[in-house]
Amino acid sequence: MSNNEIVIPKITFDENGNLKIIASETSSKNDFDFYEGKWKLQNRKLKIKLENCTEWIEFESTQEMYRVLNGIGNIDNYLSTFDGEPFEGMSVRLFNPITKLWSIYWADSNEGVLQPPVVGSFENDIAYFFTKDNFKGKDILVVFRWDIIDKENPIWSQAFSTDKGETWEWNWYMYFSKFDKEL
Repeated sequence: MSNNEIVIPKITFDENGNLKIIASETSSKNDFDFYEGKWKLQNRKLKIKLENCTEWIEFESTQEMYRVLNGIGNIDNYLSTFDGEPFEGMSVRLFNPITKLWSIYWADSNEGVLQPPVVGSFENDIAYFFTKDNFKGKDILVVFRWDIIDKENPIWSQAFSTDKGETWEWNWYMYFSKFDKEL
């Protein structure tokens, strides 16, 4: 599916300018169960974000996820090499049983800072997670999209918007495949 074919749900804001995110009817603490274990990732990342760049960088990485907090959370470790230097990232995902929303937090070995969470839920094996952020001095919206229609080969993607969600620039795709059980 090309970038232009991916329809991102319309963003709405409350009276204070905060994102209004409502969980799908089917959202549950089991939404990320498919993801447990070790994965090989084929990454496709835009070389320069938000500058009309069309050059992509492709590289491999690995990721391993395990559940925590009796299943209402999970943590993954992302390992790769950038410019010959080891890189490690981690995601912490927490499911709120009251709101039925997932919050995904990210930190990496470059910054050592827990980023603001992207928040959302799954519906029909597609999930959208949103947050407000800042990129190179610009206020942006960020969306993470999980496509788990093929749970053995899920796809994660990320896009930025500088115009409150009217238009989006997709800047990173990860194509997952499970490590063989014998490895």
